[in-house]
Amino acid sequence: MSGLMFARLSVALGAGAMFGFGLSLSGMVDPARVIGFLDVGSGHWDPSLIFVLGGAVIVAIPGVLLSQRLHKPVFDGRFHLPENAAIDKRLIAGSAIFGIGWGLAGFCPGPALSAVATGQPLVLLFVFAMMSGMIIHDRVLTRTHLANG
Repeated sequence: MSGLMFARLSVALGAGAMFGFGLSLSGMVDPARVIGFLDVGSGHWDPSLIFVLGGAVIVAIPGVLLSQRLHKPVFDGRFHLPENAAIDKRLIAGSAIFGIGWGLAGFCPGPALSAVATGQPLVLLFVFAMMSGMIIHDRVLTRTHLANG
């Protein structure tokens, strides 16, 4: 393994571990807390995750500003940013599915993967369903979309 590859993997592992720890520390891996945050109309709204969001924005802003000044990342030849800016039916449908799943289960992908370490059957079921959906999308829907054009 080259030094550059080792450095890239080390940074990715460190960032992922820090992200997972932050999700656990903030309570984002607790579906009841997330659903409490999303349930604004019940009278039992839990606004504490607003501070998590605010903290994430505060941490992200310097990184975004720095990335705009760099010609390329330190450990890669270019930035890998989304190139498609179209708001189409697929984006809207995917966003709706994501939001419905998040609201029903109280998980989005990052916290769900972090919560796998708990071994709870519902977490494992959610991650299995999420991964199955990703595979179906990549193997079936993407090919169909590309074939149609």
